[in-house]
Amino acid sequence: MIKTYIKKLSVLTVILITFGSCDLERLDSAQEAAEGGGTLDTFTAYTIDSTDPMGSNVFGRIVFWKTDLEQTLVQISMYNTIEDTFHPAVIIDGAVGVGTSVLTTLDDVDGTTGELTENKFFLITDTSFYDSLETLDAHVSIALSTVDDTVVAEGNIGTNATPVDSN
Repeated sequence: MIKTYIKKLSVLTVILITFGSCDLERLDSAQEAAEGGGTLDTFTAYTIDSTDPMGSNVFGRIVFWKTDLEQTLVQISMYNTIEDTFHPAVIIDGAVGVGTSVLTTLDDVDGTTGELTENKFFLITDTSFYDSLETLDAHVSIALSTVDDTVVAEGNIGTNATPVDSN
């Protein structure tokens, strides 16, 4: 009976020492990019201006990022959007006021954050999109909500506008 208690006490002691020592070990975070990873540094940015239909003054910026895989990531940042509302965003063929055909439907802009709802970036898998951006005849359009297609902000891109920033 005493041997049983000694065995149980020994096992318990080993377990406590093992788990106790793990709590004290502090690990540093890994700061380097994973192999095959990297950073995004090639981009082109355009302004999205308010159409101000009801004095909302919704405005922002759309940024196109080129990835190492020749894909394009689209990032939108909007200001003065309506909280708890989703604002549909699309890229339309032609300049503002001229084009009507939707080229690409982007994710909605979350009115609470002013950014895309699904992810920080919308992925365009067409490997030639970013390289053809300068010659693209299009504009971006932001609607009031998913049930009201009143345009609250829009901005020319490609041949119709000069980028506000690029690298």
